[in-house]
Amino acid sequence: MRPPIRALALFLGLVALTAPAAFAGELFDGGKLLATGGVSQVEGAGGGGLTSWAMITGYGSNDGIGANAHYTAVQLPDYNLHTAGVAVGLYDRLELSYAWQGFDTQDVGGTLGLGRGFVFHQNIYGAKLKIIGDAVYDQDSWLPQIAVGVQHKENDRPAIIAAVGGKGSVGTDFYLAASKLFLAESLLVNATLRETKANQFGILGFGGDKHNAYSTQFEGSAAYLFSRQFATGVELRTKPSNLGIAHEGEAWDLFAAYFFNKNLSLTVAYADLGNIVIKDDQHGAYLSLQAGL
Repeated sequence: MRPPIRALALFLGLVALTAPAAFAGELFDGGKLLATGGVSQVEGAGGGGLTSWAMITGYGSNDGIGANAHYTAVQLPDYNLHTAGVAVGLYDRLELSYAWQGFDTQDVGGTLGLGRGFVFHQNIYGAKLKIIGDAVYDQDSWLPQIAVGVQHKENDRPAIIAAVGGKGSVGTDFYLAASKLFLAESLLVNATLRETKANQFGILGFGGDKHNAYSTQFEGSAAYLFSRQFATGVELRTKPSNLGIAHEGEAWDLFAAYFFNKNLSLTVAYADLGNIVIKDDQHGAYLSLQAGL
């Protein structure tokens, strides 16, 4: 199964590089500060690479909208993860997103009897609603921007998921995120609580032979802005360990993001996803390109 949005990602990239500002018109007003929409999280939401933020994606203000497309690759010692997606932010209030993931098992697939290069695919449909606060403009208040979100995930390998102990190939995550930007200190912090049954973000299904109930997991991130265009930071994300086949630990990364302008950004990171099935120490390079209006 090929990602249906690669052509759109290429189109948005070309538009970002060549279209005049007037093309966007009043609808794509670009009224938010550079970098405040975040980048594209690995499941498609606006945020960091691993964590979902309360920020609404794109640069549309209360009177406009923003849209973007992204492509992300995570190169691990024994696996590869590729994800691509599109997202739209409506009036800095509502975010809608779609992401496609392909998880390549490489030689591990052969070891497990699946065949070398066996690939899990996942479709993720997301929505996020800002409910209170403004991370940027409420500088005179300690109240963060708070949003609620949902990510519905559909995996295309139900038979394999059942074979490793997973209870389902379709699942839904719910999360509550709080983000705050301290402009004077050039610091952004975020904390998210996620209710989930997902194994390895859903790549290995939902629930398992050890646990089959929702659990509360934590996502945290902090970013320092060296300039309007360049930020570095760290992220941590805990995950449930539902499968008896292997213990699943937390994931974390160290990242750097460069915002060329409001139309194009590049994120690079060192990401550590811990144990994945029979392989420990799955850490490596994370690269993500985002383009939009």
